[in-house]
Amino acid sequence: MEFDWETWSTLARDDPEEFERRRIAAIEDFISRAPSENQQRLRGLQFRIDMERERSSSPLGACIRMNRMMWESFSDLRNALEGLTAELEGAPREPVLSRQDMPKAQVLPFRGSR
Repeated sequence: MEFDWETWSTLARDDPEEFERRRIAAIEDFISRAPSENQQRLRGLQFRIDMERERSSSPLGACIRMNRMMWESFSDLRNALEGLTAELEGAPREPVLSRQDMPKAQVLPFRGSR
């Protein structure tokens, strides 16, 4: 399936309901063409994405939440790869912090300049 940015952008702006209907159909089409052993996992991932979008108060907030999901997944994959590499090399593995053990940051509010 070819993705036409202009068509989707215009549809999102002019007819959000039709955009959403087509978005759901395109996602379902993609998942249904995936190997059957991957479809359940893809539907689960899409469910998580949809829930993050729903929990967000804005499109930017949804994008930030999905970006965070992507980096967490990437971190998990990296940790698994490092563990496998260390095991294959017979080297001791450095302990990896889980997401819950990672240090937290305090977000400071900034006043607007307007």
